[in-house]
Parts: sequence; structure tokens; C-alpha cells
Amino acid sequence: MTKKKKETPQKINPYWLYGIVIVLLLSLSFFGDDGLQSTGKTNTSSFERFLNNGDIDRVVIQNEKTARIFLKPEALEKSEHQALKKENFLGKVNVQGPHYAFEFGDLKLFQEKLERAKANNIEFDYEFVTVENRFFDVILSFLPIIVIIAVWIFIMRRMSGNAGGGAGGQIFNIGKSKAKLFDEKNDIKGTFKDVAGLEGAKEEVQEIVDFLKNPTKYTVLGGKIPKGALLVGSPGTGKTLLAKAVAGEAQVPFFSLSGSDFVEMFVGVGASRVRDLFKQAKDKSPAIIFIDEIDAIGRARGKSNFTGSNDERENTLNQLLTEMDGFGTSTNVIILAATNRADVLDKALMRAGRFDRQIYVDLPDVRERKEIFKVHLKPLKTIKTLDVDFLAKQTPGFSGADIANVCNEAALIAARKNKKSVGKQDFLDAVDRIVGGLEKKNKIITQEEKKTIAFHEAGHAMVSWFLEFAAPLVKVTIVPRGQSLGAAWYLPEERMIVRTEQMLDEMCATLGGRAAEKVVFDKISTGALSDLEKVTRQAKAMVTVYGLNDEIGNITYYDSSGQTDYNFSKPYSEETAQVIDKEISKIIEKQYDRACDLVAKNQDKLTALAERLLEKEVIFKDDLVEILGERPFPDKSAEAEKEAEKKATAKEDKNQLDNSTEKEA
Repeated sequence: MTKKKKETPQKINPYWLYGIVIVLLLSLSFFGDDGLQSTGKTNTSSFERFLNNGDIDRVVIQNEKTARIFLKPEALEKSEHQALKKENFLGKVNVQGPHYAFEFGDLKLFQEKLERAKANNIEFDYEFVTVENRFFDVILSFLPIIVIIAVWIFIMRRMSGNAGGGAGGQIFNIGKSKAKLFDEKNDIKGTFKDVAGLEGAKEEVQEIVDFLKNPTKYTVLGGKIPKGALLVGSPGTGKTLLAKAVAGEAQVPFFSLSGSDFVEMFVGVGASRVRDLFKQAKDKSPAIIFIDEIDAIGRARGKSNFTGSNDERENTLNQLLTEMDGFGTSTNVIILAATNRADVLDKALMRAGRFDRQIYVDLPDVRERKEIFKVHLKPLKTIKTLDVDFLAKQTPGFSGADIANVCNEAALIAARKNKKSVGKQDFLDAVDRIVGGLEKKNKIITQEEKKTIAFHEAGHAMVSWFLEFAAPLVKVTIVPRGQSLGAAWYLPEERMIVRTEQMLDEMCATLGGRAAEKVVFDKISTGALSDLEKVTRQAKAMVTVYGLNDEIGNITYYDSSGQTDYNFSKPYSEETAQVIDKEISKIIEKQYDRACDLVAKNQDKLTALAERLLEKEVIFKDDLVEILGERPFPDKSAEAEKEAEKKATAKEDKNQLDNSTEKEA
């Protein structure tokens, strides 16, 4: 049996009533009291006939242009005046008059006619009256006040929500959610196939999509799908892209908005928009809500509120917490959120029952970078011999957004050079452009400065070449790029953990430039500012964060919850602070002395390397092999890549086996 929908009675629009009243008032103002009387129309000749017959009792000349005629009672009985006895719309008969009205031409001639009738002994009276439309005048005088009151009533009604009409009834719909709705009718082309890499994240998100498509598959076993999933990762790793893929795959209404869309200058707007958002999602359930950059409203409460005043952001967060897991929680509404600042989010937001799952979207490894490159290379016109594996190896630490930028920049460089297709060198130039900045070949540099820069960069290259755990060198240049006067590109190992000796070798290689200046020229310059900044940060992390210092011991002053960001005091005493400062200085100076010793032992090779740099301006790994010899350490990155490929192949084989088993079952 199909249930008939209960028909809701249509409400009368009050503005129609207002319009009718205004029309009546205007008619009264235009027609005066006579507008309610059934006054007949006549002309000058008929008037003269009525006058000569003695039917007229009096004539009222109104405003010197209109004659209003009042008939005698016995005249009303005549046949020619029977039409006057008709009832008006109020059901009344016009007995008192005026019975006729007409406009005469010249007042002087009309008055002469009346005087001649008087002279002929015709009994009637006439008078002059001036009628002012007082109602209309009053309206005009009070019009500004009436307009102000009307506007005020309109604004107050809108702000009050149209007598309970919800958030959207507020002034300018300010309390209405700004979420963009995507449904199956919209042209959403993004799918999981368009998301390269992110295998673990895709697997978890696919489970949510699968539940919305086939809920009985999970509920039959008594399971419950998580209410919310939080995508956490560095900027550019593909969190928003993953959410777009969910919108394309889910085939359910998908509400997308940013955390900043809840924030306005008006009080209560954020909470109102949260309520409206969840109301819309509930009406269209099953549905998915995606909130990008949720840290805009989800920051931990009570930390930034130093003034003690009511924080609008906290009210918005409280409403969000209530909607996600409160008494009025709606079913089949799943919340996805993305942030790169999970450490600052409120603990109540992160608990089970709200965001049950935290999906970490890490920076891609070499295999995932290869897949990402393949996606972004599809629209490009590249050479056939382009090695994607090489590109993936040349971009360690790059996010998905960075790789997209590299591909776009390479295409622009190739177009600038009037090439028909994008080649390997274009991609290398694009990486250099993104990492180091634009080349400034026209920058004025003296020969002495150029020589100093050459020895500085050669020092970096040589010291890193003779250290086991330092990153292998790719390219060295003394051409100014961005803010730097020279640069050295390395290909760092993709390590999951870092040991003490590895950090020390990296610091020593970083200080190699200044050590070269000291040994060769016996002078140091300001060119090592970025190097000093880097090593100071590393040494401080060793002592205060990672517990890699014997003097301080196995202690860390790092707080992953972000609580220390709001404290004005240090988490250690003044005595400990002095010890920390000494240990940081000791680590840096020890590595600096080590770099100086390496440079002093190989000064002739350093000089040859610097001269090659001065000659070519750019040197590569082959030049270092020619001058310094082969690097005396094995390449561990290649071994790690082979091991990762073996694991990936084994995983694919297992997945194929599982799929075939399910089909057989």
C-alpha cells in the first residue's frame, strides 16, 4: 500500500492582505467619501434640462471645476432618475446625494447660467466648496516614518528567522550553510582511479563509500561504520583530491565546504550554519559531509581565548560536536574532514564516536611518485623516451601538488624554448626552478665574491662526498638562484628513522662550505647564514627533541599535542637551558672542526673542484667522480628500492589471489 502524502494547507501570504488594504486606502484618498456612493454621470445639456424642470435642490461647485448635483426627493421618483436607486457594493441606495456629477468648462459661464436660472424664479441653491484630500496629505506627511517602520519590521522578521523559518530565514540568508552540493546528477569526473598512490588511505575511504552503497553487507554482521574520518597529512599530499574522488564514487549527495565558511563577523552564524548543514544532509541521507581545513573551527577550546570573552569559534565547535554525536544525531550521514594541523584539534573532536578514524596521508615514496607522475604526464606532450622512474628518483620529499607543479613548469619551460615536446632536461630545469628559484645570470658579482662562492659550494660537495651518511650530490652551481648566490642539489635517502651518526654527517656536510672558506682564505663570510640556521635547528632537535645527547639524557621537551604553543614559560629550568645551549654549541663546533679537517686533508682536490666550477659554473656528479674518485660507500637507496618493489609485487599477487577466491565462493 502506498501512503498518500499529507497535503499541507497553503498559507495565505500576508503581503496580499497588505496590498489590498493599501489599494483601499488609495481609492479612498483619490475618490474621497464619494467613492462609496453610486453617483451618476451627466453632461451640460442634461444639467440644463434638470434645472429647467425644477428637479435640482442644490448645486455644489467643488474646487471650481466639478459640479455635484443634489436632486429633490420628488424628482427621484421620475423615470429618468430611476437608475439612481440601484444599490452600491455595500447594499445601500444613494438618497442623500450627490446624485450627479460632471465637470464644466469655464466657471464664469457656468455661474452665469445659474444666475439666469435664479432670475427665472427656479428654486435651487448653489455654493462653492474647496475639498482637500486630507487623508492623502496625512499619508504624505507620515510617509518617511511609515517607510522606516516598514523596513525595520522587514529586517526584524528576517533576523528572527521568518517566525521560526530556520537558519536560512535570517537577514541575507547569512545563517544558511555555504556547502556546495554534489550529487549523482552533477558532472563529477573524479574517481579513485584518478588518485595515484595513497593506497592505505584509499582503502579506508573506499570502505566508507562501500558502506553507503551496500549498508546491509556490514549491518548484517552487527557492525557499525565509523561516523567520521579525519584525513591528516602535509599540505599537497592529496587530502582534498581523495575527498573529490569519494564524491565521484559514492553516488550519494556530497556536501563540500571549508572550515572558514562557518566563520563570520556576526555572532551565532557559525553554529547556525552547522545546524543548517546537518539538516540538509539529514534530508538527503545517506550523505557525506566534507569539511576541508577543519582546524579553522576545530582548534582546542580555551587556549586562544585570553580575553575571557565568548569565542564565536568555540560556539561553532560546540554545535559541531553536538551534531556529530549528540542526542539528535542523524543516521547515514558520514563526515570527512581534512587538516594538516591535527595537533591543534580539540580532543573532544578526535574521540571515538565522532572522528573514529584518522587516515594519515603521507608524502609519497618513490613508487607512489612514479604513479603520480604518470597521472600528471597524461595531458602533456612528452618525448617517447622519457624515463618516469628517473623523474620519481629526482624528486624525494615532493608531494603530489609539488609533482603537478613540476610537470606544469616543465611544459612552460619547453614552450619557452619553442620545443615540440617536453623532455628530460625540461623536467630537471623545472625541479631546479622550484627548489632553488629562478636563475639570475645578470646579477653583478665581483671576481673575488665569485671565487668565494665557488670554494664554498665546492666545500659542500667535497665534504658530503667523503661522508658515509651524507646525501649523495647531484649538481653544484654558482649561478645565483632566488636569494642564494650558489646552490648544491643532493638526493637524500628516504629514511624512516635517523640515527645519531647520520644527523652528525649531515651537519658536517652542511658546514663544509664555511670550513672551505676558513681553510682556503682564512676568512669567513655571511654566505653561510642558511647553513648555520639548518645546523642549529638540527642540533637543537638532537638535544631537546630526540634525546640524542649524553649530557641531557633520554629526555624530550617536545609536546605532540601542541599544548606548549600556548605556554609562556619553558618546560625546563634556567640551569637546564644553559646546559642545552652549551651542548648545542659543542655539537656544532665539533662538526665544524671535522669539516675543516676533511677540507685541509683534501685541499688540492677542493681547489680543482672550485676551478672547475669557476670554469663551467655548473658541475655534476660525473665531474666529482673525475676529480675526487668513486664514492667509497655503497648506494643503500637502490637496495631499499628493490626491497620495496618486492613487497609491492607480493601485495598485488595476494590481492589478485583474494579476489579470485571470492569469485569462486
